[in-house]
Amino acid sequence: MAEFELQRITLPTGVELNVAIAGDPANPPVVLLHGFPESHRTWRNQIPALARDHYVIAPDQRGFGHSSKPEGVENYTPDKPVGDLLALADHLGIGPFTLIGHDWGGAIAWMAALQNPQRIARLIIVNAPHPLVFQRSLFDDPDQRAASQYMTAFRNPDFEQFVERIGLETFFDQSFAKYTDAALLEPEKPAYLAEWSPPGALTAMLNWYRGSAVLVPAPGETPERPIWLDAPFPPVTQPTLVIWAMKDTALLPVQLDGLDRYVPDLTVVKIANAGHFVPWEKPELVTEAILEWLA
Repeated sequence: MAEFELQRITLPTGVELNVAIAGDPANPPVVLLHGFPESHRTWRNQIPALARDHYVIAPDQRGFGHSSKPEGVENYTPDKPVGDLLALADHLGIGPFTLIGHDWGGAIAWMAALQNPQRIARLIIVNAPHPLVFQRSLFDDPDQRAASQYMTAFRNPDFEQFVERIGLETFFDQSFAKYTDAALLEPEKPAYLAEWSPPGALTAMLNWYRGSAVLVPAPGETPERPIWLDAPFPPVTQPTLVIWAMKDTALLPVQLDGLDRYVPDLTVVKIANAGHFVPWEKPELVTEAILEWLA
């Protein structure tokens, strides 16, 4: 794996981001956004391959890795990382770019693409649900609702005390145990623990869930249905590649159902034998799908 440069970049949005940068700035720009509970290292296997023909930017998003961790849930509503993304692009002087996102990074990518079609030329999503499809599934699909109850747990203000009681290393083991191969993860464990250990780091990561407006009904609950779930929804206008690992037990394949209604220019690549953290579980397949689609 080739190395890449890490820069500390101060943004007018009030945060400093730790950013991995690789490739020639004269090449087409690609921005990669990671999710919970990770950092730019989500993309450690894709960055060198993309950098051969692209200018690659992979930040630790606010609250993660070695980037700023502002206090307060209000600093983690989705508009804040979207603002960081656009400010980072402006700082680096890049025009329209390809945006790639996984997990929460994918959620931010969907929002950014919907709101800023003039800035985001192409969109690549890796196991991150479309906002309407996801919210609808939490009301209509009992299996997805059950699989998403961890979000309610993460929103509990006492969750940090629970982690303190069991210890950060035990939380690490438990938080990944259901979603990936422990042996595959073990070499990365020190890097994760180093990112999660500073004071306030865990709260900052969890605040992404607390700042989200996504409604997660309890199993068996019948809450009032938001009107917007059955109203017209704006389409994603960019050419879009969705890579989906089919053994994801947090975000189920139901997230692909009807997706083409909201993403007219859609390509879907399914990866059969991988779970949620597919960028590093099956890095060759993810990289191949990205490069083939971008070619």
